[in-house]
Amino acid sequence: MSLFPTPEQMQSLLAAADDQPVVMVNLLRFKATATAPDEGLSGEDAYRRYSESMVAFIESRGARILFTGRLQGQVIGEGGDDFHMIALVEYPSRREFFAIATDPFVQGINVHRAAGLEGQWLLAATTTPESSAAME
Repeated sequence: MSLFPTPEQMQSLLAAADDQPVVMVNLLRFKATATAPDEGLSGEDAYRRYSESMVAFIESRGARILFTGRLQGQVIGEGGDDFHMIALVEYPSRREFFAIATDPFVQGINVHRAAGLEGQWLLAATTTPESSAAME
């Protein structure tokens, strides 16, 4: 599992159409015990230090939290049981997600993210006309 995207992954994200909001699907796995600078905390508590600051920041930039929750188990497929939590975050656009992710403020609070996370999957999703028809 990784903590940060590769340059190729970011280029792929930015190369896609940027004419609508993007929902980032965060699958998070926490360390049992946080590392520096959050020694003495659980990984989840260290990550909470990051997320509390991050939520206020992204909301000031037009993003919003759609859902957060604890994963209860995987019903289909494999690999999902490796994660503890899920968060769905909607950003106004892919470019705004990139601007937020590379902002110096976020770079500063990333120490708590890295101290608490063992790994993460981050998936980008957008609404398509076929999405609503597939659910009917």
